[in-house]
Amino acid sequence: MHVAVIFGGVSVEHEVSILTGLQALHALRASRHTAYPLYIDKQGRWYTGEALRELETFRNLEVLARKAVCVAPIRTPQGDVVVQELDSPRWRRPRRWPLDVALLALHGGEGENGGLQGLLETLDVPYTGSGVLGSALGMDKVVTKFLCLANQLPVLPFVWFRERDWEHDPEQYLLRAEELGYPLIVKPARLGSSIGVGWAEHRAALEEAIELAFRFDDKVLIEPALKERQEVNCAVLGTPSAARVSVCEEPLGLDAVLSYTDKYLRGDPQKGMAGAERRIPAAISAEQARQLEELALRVFQLFELSGTARVDFLIDRRTGSVYINEVNTIPGSLAFYLWERSDLPFVELLEQLIRIALDRYRVKQTRTRSYETNLLAHKSQTGLKLHK
Repeated sequence: MHVAVIFGGVSVEHEVSILTGLQALHALRASRHTAYPLYIDKQGRWYTGEALRELETFRNLEVLARKAVCVAPIRTPQGDVVVQELDSPRWRRPRRWPLDVALLALHGGEGENGGLQGLLETLDVPYTGSGVLGSALGMDKVVTKFLCLANQLPVLPFVWFRERDWEHDPEQYLLRAEELGYPLIVKPARLGSSIGVGWAEHRAALEEAIELAFRFDDKVLIEPALKERQEVNCAVLGTPSAARVSVCEEPLGLDAVLSYTDKYLRGDPQKGMAGAERRIPAAISAEQARQLEELALRVFQLFELSGTARVDFLIDRRTGSVYINEVNTIPGSLAFYLWERSDLPFVELLEQLIRIALDRYRVKQTRTRSYETNLLAHKSQTGLKLHK
């Protein structure tokens, strides 16, 4: 197969995505597939080229534009989907790269929220990870809360609102948030990597955290911050009808809330999420581990996820209560560090992701998606009403 590893994107998690994409490209060297980079820059331009396999290329974006080839995915008149050069000289045909399957390594933005997935569905290209619905559901923390509540899955109490409502009556939402009790955590509703997340122990800090969150999203989520909290994550691999769970991990951070620095900068920055400090397996009882594994599977099935996803949990150390925190439909580093500790090497993880993508695509092709008829050709012209 010709596998395009797509990474980058118009997202505040752009750099994290680059690391995930390069990790996947490196691992695919040991596979039977031909993999090549397909990078989306911060302005939404698409590039490919051998230089995009090296991290050094991304340190200078002007050099990157000279070394790489600006491209776009297209469907040819013959029905094939290819990645085609956009700025080819007039004296030769544009270069093309075959596109049999897309391996998605994007985090946040349209790369993870269903936008890119919708484009690939329209192009009729198999792709790894969750579909449009699961990607959109998992990206929105507020929707995640409501969906879990509707299915009797444990989440912390919360308040949410949009920027226009906040501007109209901020006092109302401050009072509602304060009913949850300080300290509070404020989050942009559709962002990841702990970007824009604030901690508030009084009203002034709460207002500041809300304004910070609105810099990244027009929808904000507020929930109580457990004073004695433990963060534990579990990855899931498969489809809603057949999936397995990984070993549980416990991310370690210096701050009250696990921050972007804790996740990506305290360890080896070039390793992305795989370089963050963590405890594997998590320091929890075997009974709690089973509980989290069962909850992770239920979330994976409920959200109709596919490929590999990571479900993040919070545990109240005082009571032992477990809460679903959020869903990551394309986890950092594709959570390969969890699967390696679950006896699944990175290259085998990628092979399984590709196989799942192709299986889902084949099932899709068995469905009737259009009728081989042209209704308009049989419609009497006198029956049509045209309006200016």
